[in-house]
Amino acid sequence: MADEPTTQTDQAQPTPGDAWRDVGKQFEALGQSLATAFRAVRESEETRKHTQAMQSGLETMVKEVSQAIQETAASPEGQKARAEARKAAESLRAAGAHTWQEARPHLASTLRQLSADLQKMIVQLEQEESARVEATSDQPKAE
Repeated sequence: MADEPTTQTDQAQPTPGDAWRDVGKQFEALGQSLATAFRAVRESEETRKHTQAMQSGLETMVKEVSQAIQETAASPEGQKARAEARKAAESLRAAGAHTWQEARPHLASTLRQLSADLQKMIVQLEQEESARVEATSDQPKAE
C-alpha cells in the first residue's frame, strides 16, 4: 500500500479561498512592480514630463481592477464563494463551541484535582519545614 501512487483525491484540493488569495498575491506583486517601475521612471529627468500621463493611466487601471473585483464579488460565483466562506466560518465556530462545552467539565475536574494535589504538596512542604526548624532548634548550640 505504501508503494501505491497517490491519486489526485489523496492530495489537498485548493479551495476557492486559496485561489482568491493567490489572485490577491499576484495583484500585490503587480502593484509593487508597477510602483517600482513608476518610481524609476519618475526619477529619470528625461521622462519626468511624461509622468502625469503615466500616473493617469495607472489610476485608470487601478479603478478598472477595483471595478472588476466589485463586479466579481457581486457575481453569482462571488456570492457563492462568500456564502461558502460564511458556512465554513459558522461550522468552525459551532465546532469550537461544541468542543469547549465537551471539554469544560473535564478541564474543571482536572484543575480541581491539580489544586488539591498542590494543596497536599504545600501542607507536606510546610510540615517538612516545620520539622526541620524544630530539629535545628532542639540541637545544642556549639560554643
